Amino acid sequence: MRRRSVLTAAGAVALSIPVVTAAPAVATDRRRLEIRGMDISSLPKDEAFGAVYRRADGRRDDPIRILADAGVTHARLKVWVNPADGYNNKKRILPLARRLRRAGIGIWVDFHYSDTWADPAHQSKPAAWADLDVAGLTRAVYDHTADVLGALRRQGTPADLVQIGNEINGGLLWPTGKNWGDDAGGWGNLTTFLKAGLSAARDTTPRVRTLLHIASGGDNGTSRWWFDNVVADGVDFDVIAQSYYPFWHGTPAAAAANLADLAARYGKPVVIAETAYPFTLESEDATNDILYDPSQLTEGYPATPAGQAAWLRTVADLMAGVPGGKGLGYCYWEGVWTYRAGDGWDPTDPTSGNAWENLALFDFQDRALPGLRTLGRYRGDS
Repeated sequence: MRRRSVLTAAGAVALSIPVVTAAPAVATDRRRLEIRGMDISSLPKDEAFGAVYRRADGRRDDPIRILADAGVTHARLKVWVNPADGYNNKKRILPLARRLRRAGIGIWVDFHYSDTWADPAHQSKPAAWADLDVAGLTRAVYDHTADVLGALRRQGTPADLVQIGNEINGGLLWPTGKNWGDDAGGWGNLTTFLKAGLSAARDTTPRVRTLLHIASGGDNGTSRWWFDNVVADGVDFDVIAQSYYPFWHGTPAAAAANLADLAARYGKPVVIAETAYPFTLESEDATNDILYDPSQLTEGYPATPAGQAAWLRTVADLMAGVPGGKGLGYCYWEGVWTYRAGDGWDPTDPTSGNAWENLALFDFQDRALPGLRTLGRYRGDS
């Protein structure tokens, strides 16, 4: 996730595919969700710039311990190849993985295959890979994936989940692995790269579960278009992952119908890899936040701590309602990314701000919000 534009070309291609609009089944039981996760990729840098984290009563504590005590099951860690700021790379995630393992939190690795943000509108090659041909890029994907996952396994913290690409509606390693538009390399290049990453994951971590992740939570047409092409080319993966933000991806009913259809169509479990909701429309810094206007809110969910927690209950119910028990759960995006000067959006610009702090699960006084307990405990063990 990052500030994004709509992938209109992919959406246009998908218009010819039937869209599922039937009302979803509503989960009325107390089915437990296996994954109640949080992306914490920003944590090492935030801590380096002085961030502190407090329990709901104001007591300062280790944020990993706070998450574990709240019931968070998995932490998602993005991996860039050679980022300008030196964060979100192998060097930084190894010690973070050790902290997570000690706390009993599972490790979910999210490969971007870029030096910076990868999302539906941005999939830039790492600078060191810029001149490689298809064969060279395929090898680079394999080697990079194996290097990071192998290092995690060797230190006794093997990944539990691994994403091969982040929000790859339009492919990855553009333009060579782009799957739409006049400058596209085509589906064949994309699926070759995906197969390389998947092979590396299984070669280094045989028990890992592999995910392919797009950002079309409520868009069944685009979702079918994408996964139909990938499956037809023989890409073997374990879990369908979607981003689902209501302000970009439609209503809960649309997301529930889409996920139910995907689980049945491909016979695979599904997970929401990213979701979030604001606890306020105020900002703690001078950067315009992604969510700042009442018109961006979903009806029935105010921008309050209670509204944020209510959104998380809705997402959990949505996933529990996926037929056949195929809804694994969900992951809250960057719930620990509180405002600290120096830890902004742009890894090349230390003065860049944080456009996300009003969607964190810690308030402007660094205290855990009610939504954190909702994430960890609702549809959990207790």
